Amino acid sequence: MEPGALTAEQVRAIVDALDEQGIVSMACEVVNLCTPTGAEREMARYLRAAWEGMGLRVEWQEVEAQRPNVIATWRGAGNRKRLMFNGHMDTSNTGREAFLSGIGYKPRAVIQNGMIYGLGIYNMKGALVCYTHAVKALQRAGVRLAGDVLLAGVVGEIEKTQVGEEFTGPEYRGYGAGSHYLVTHGVVPDMCILGEPTDMQLVLGHYGSLWARIVTHGIYVHTAFAEGRQEQTSVRRMYDVLEAIYKWIPQWEKRAAYGGHAGTVNVGCLRGGEPWRASRTPAETEVCLDVRVPPAMPMADARRAVTELVEGLQRRYPDYGIEFETYVSCPGAEIAPGHELVEAVEKAHHLVMGQAPKRATVLWSSDASVLSRYGIPTLNYGPSSGPRDAEGEKVAIRTMVNVTKIYALAAAEICGVAA
Repeated sequence: MEPGALTAEQVRAIVDALDEQGIVSMACEVVNLCTPTGAEREMARYLRAAWEGMGLRVEWQEVEAQRPNVIATWRGAGNRKRLMFNGHMDTSNTGREAFLSGIGYKPRAVIQNGMIYGLGIYNMKGALVCYTHAVKALQRAGVRLAGDVLLAGVVGEIEKTQVGEEFTGPEYRGYGAGSHYLVTHGVVPDMCILGEPTDMQLVLGHYGSLWARIVTHGIYVHTAFAEGRQEQTSVRRMYDVLEAIYKWIPQWEKRAAYGGHAGTVNVGCLRGGEPWRASRTPAETEVCLDVRVPPAMPMADARRAVTELVEGLQRRYPDYGIEFETYVSCPGAEIAPGHELVEAVEKAHHLVMGQAPKRATVLWSSDASVLSRYGIPTLNYGPSSGPRDAEGEKVAIRTMVNVTKIYALAAAEICGVAA
C-alpha cells in the first residue's frame, strides 16, 4: 500500500507526545557544552548517546582529529523520500570574549522569563534539540514513517576560514567544512531542513560570500626619519584605497540587490604595523572585504567586479604596489517557493500556529550553500526569538516546543505514514 498522510488522531497523538521538560533539559545540557569551531567533539558524543538511546542507527564521521560529524538514521518502512535535519555543533563565539558579557553569550544555560539563554541556543543547538524531540514524539505516538529521517550534527559551519600562515588550525575551518564532508561521504537525502535561527520564517534564499584581501605597500622607516614621507607609507596609501572602496560599495549595493535586500559589503578587517612598535611604519597594510553575493549571481561574476575595482586602483596608483586575492567563495542558495518541502513546512506551521509563516531572503549564509550544490533542496526554518541584544542568544521555550511540533508534522508529510 502507498504511504498516507497523518490522520487528525495521529496529529493529536504527536502533539500530546511532546515532552516539554525533556526539550528544556536537553537544551540546557547542550548549551552547557562549550563547543566553538574546532572543538565540537563533546557535542557529538552527547548527540551520539542521545540518538543511540532512541534506537537510531548512528554513524560517526571523523572529519579531522577530534572533529566528528554524527549522523543518525530512523529507518522508514519503505523506500520513500529521505528527509535530513542538519545542524551545526559549533557556536558563533567561544564564550571567552570579554566584550560579550551578556548571559546569552556564555556556554551556561539560564532559564528566565520563559526564555532559555546561552551560547548556541539558537545558532543552532536549539534546533538539534528540536530535531531530536520531533523524532521522539513520532516514536511515542506510534507513527511509523515510510521514508527515512536523518539527524545530522556537523562541525565547522560558522563563517570563518584559514588564511595565510598566521591563522591556521581547526578553529578556523568553518564555512561548511562538516556538511561538505557529509555529502561527499555517502549521506544522500532527498531534501533537508536547516534549523538556523529564522524566527520561524521560511528562508527560501540567502546570499553567498566572497572574501577579498587588498594590500598596499610602502616604505619601512623609523619615525625620526619619516618627516615629509607620509605619502609613501602603506597606511596613508590604504587611506586612498579605502576611499575608493567606500565609493564603490553603493554601486555593488544596486548591482547585487535581490529578494528585497541591497547587496552588502563589509569592511571586516584593517591591519598594518605592530602596536608594540609604533616607531616604525608598516611595509604593508591590508583591508579584507566580505562581499555578499546574491544566489542568482555566479561567484566568478562577483570576483570579476571586485577585480575591476582593484585594477582601476592599480592604474590610478601605480606606485602603491597594490595586491589582491580572494580567499573565500561561498555561493548563495535558494529553494523553489513551490517545492514540496516548503509546502510541507508551511502546512505544518499553519496547523500549529494558526497562520501562515512569513517568507524571507537573508544576507547570512548557511550550509544550504553546500547541500544545494550537491542537489539537495534545503530550507532554512528554525527557532529564535527576535534579534540578538546585549544579553546574547535566547529562545522562548514555547517557540522551541512549537518548532518541534512543526518538524514532526513536516517529516510525516514528506516521508509519508507507513500503511
